[in-house]
Amino acid sequence: MSSIAVIARHYAGAYPERAVPRESWLDRLGIAAAGPFIQWYRAQRSNFDDFVALVADEGRKLELVNEDELIVITKRLQQRLRREGFDNDELVAESFAIVREVAQRKMQMRHYDVQLIGGLILLRGMTAEMETGEGKTLTATLAACTAAFAGLPVHIITVNDYLVTRDAGWMRPIYETLGLSVGTITQGMDVEARRKAYACDIVYCSNKELVFDYLKDRIALGNSRSRIRLQLERLYGKESKIHQLLLRGLCFAIVDEADSVLIDEARTPLIISGAGNVGDEKRVYEEALAIADELMEYDDFEILARQRTIRLTEDGKLRIEELAEPLGGLWTGTQRREELVQQALAARRLYLRDKHYLVRDGKVQIIDEYTGRIMPDRSWELGLHQMIEAKENCELTGRRETIARISYQRFFRRYLRLAGMTGTAKEVSQELWSVYRLNVVTVPTNKPVKRVNRQTTICLTAGEKWKAIVEEIANVNANQRPVLVGTRSVEASEQLSRLLQEKGLAHQVLNARQDKSEAQVIENAGKKLQITVATNMAGRGTDIKLDAGVSDLGGLHVIVTELHEAKRIDRQLIGRCGRQGDNGSYGAILSLEDELMATHIANVLRRLATIATQSRFSYAQVIPKLIMRLGQYSAERLHSRMR
Repeated sequence: MSSIAVIARHYAGAYPERAVPRESWLDRLGIAAAGPFIQWYRAQRSNFDDFVALVADEGRKLELVNEDELIVITKRLQQRLRREGFDNDELVAESFAIVREVAQRKMQMRHYDVQLIGGLILLRGMTAEMETGEGKTLTATLAACTAAFAGLPVHIITVNDYLVTRDAGWMRPIYETLGLSVGTITQGMDVEARRKAYACDIVYCSNKELVFDYLKDRIALGNSRSRIRLQLERLYGKESKIHQLLLRGLCFAIVDEADSVLIDEARTPLIISGAGNVGDEKRVYEEALAIADELMEYDDFEILARQRTIRLTEDGKLRIEELAEPLGGLWTGTQRREELVQQALAARRLYLRDKHYLVRDGKVQIIDEYTGRIMPDRSWELGLHQMIEAKENCELTGRRETIARISYQRFFRRYLRLAGMTGTAKEVSQELWSVYRLNVVTVPTNKPVKRVNRQTTICLTAGEKWKAIVEEIANVNANQRPVLVGTRSVEASEQLSRLLQEKGLAHQVLNARQDKSEAQVIENAGKKLQITVATNMAGRGTDIKLDAGVSDLGGLHVIVTELHEAKRIDRQLIGRCGRQGDNGSYGAILSLEDELMATHIANVLRRLATIATQSRFSYAQVIPKLIMRLGQYSAERLHSRMR
């Protein structure tokens, strides 16, 4: 019997989750040091070729079996998996063969051998790094069905409600044929609907909805979280706490886009809060903004762009005291007034409209910097959100009073078994191991990758860069090939859109303003002559399928217009082309005025990059490229330390 099955049975009828120990810095150092060795050892002992052959042998036995006989075989397998667990490769191979046979019969989608490898990696509690277009959604069904056969509630976690609904609906025929129930959790569902969905064998949900439901369970349970107390709770009937819970515990999770959920989102704590009283806050915020407008950079404050914070100078503190003196009230308190003005300066200087947030329907809505998508129910804490609302003349929402909170790091480590899948994990493999104990295993592609790297062009100014980008788009478009252009902000995507309009180049824009039409825009992005200008949201969770004949023309061409602070985000964008053996190409057109250079590169290196860019010697062009990569590495290290 597998260890996870033992633990799950021990908690049967209660609320299974793993206790997360507090670790000292010495513990963390030892774990980090052991990580590379453990990952190498586990990879060496995983004989995937033998397992694939085992599945093929089991599959041949099922080819002539009718559906009724297949169900009988499945039920017999379920009984064995519930008794013995899924550490037995022969049982797992039979399970995978059954799932593959059902997928072939019901959906005409037969799992590739590389997807069998990916499924085994997931079932063993590791992260499968699979190239874009290799079919992660179908791969997940292998591990999900096998774990569900063994009696474990399975959560398949993705980044938004659209993907939750799409993936669950797409894979439902496989699950239901095998007698497994499927639930979905999306925003706006009531308590009873959520409880019913979580009671299913396999639940598709977004990370945000799942964690907030878990926090609600923690609030309901209070101090009654031990297994014995939960079992005793059942004696009180339907009014007991155990019947008020939403989830059935944290048993087995498969996290899609694992780097996005477990790394990028991990910088933000998840908080359940109650509304505070707005009162006279609007007047206070407006006063803080007015004082901030009177202060001078360098004399009164410094902008620490890398940390995205403001530091007041001693002169600045004296200036604030002078400006606040006529206001009285809370402005007489030194710490309070300085914090208010720092927040006001951050709202003015660090958080920019159409880059960090949108104003939609009179509300400030945060833009996820990694995906470019809107996060409608998120807010900045410590009064920053209200300060930005005051800056934009929006109606103020009350400051929130924290009731419960948890970090993604602590939440996901509470699963009895955690697995992940993504196209870009190797850059953060060390962090996935040290925080979540997740090994990263790279899965080979089903077909050879034909993606061509055109070149990286470095321009001196942003103006030169945008001119070069428009010329590149026009040249590729003249050959009838589709083009996908990736930008880092709503503002940049709309600026490029205006330039393309001036050139008479028809195109589609995909950014946070068009988030509801994302699927339709991406669906059209692989057509002949199609030009798509998108923020990072085009890089996650959706496939760009090429029209007939487009691959023969050279396939989709991707243009990177600015390096992201994380290299893997650039890889996600590039991975939209050349999927499943299609032709495709990509290139980057950058400038020395890009944000990465301004924020993460010292002045002396920026001057060196400028001299090299102006040089006529071809080899000198390597220098600015190396300096930009250095800035990217510096940003990645900074964000890792922040997490």
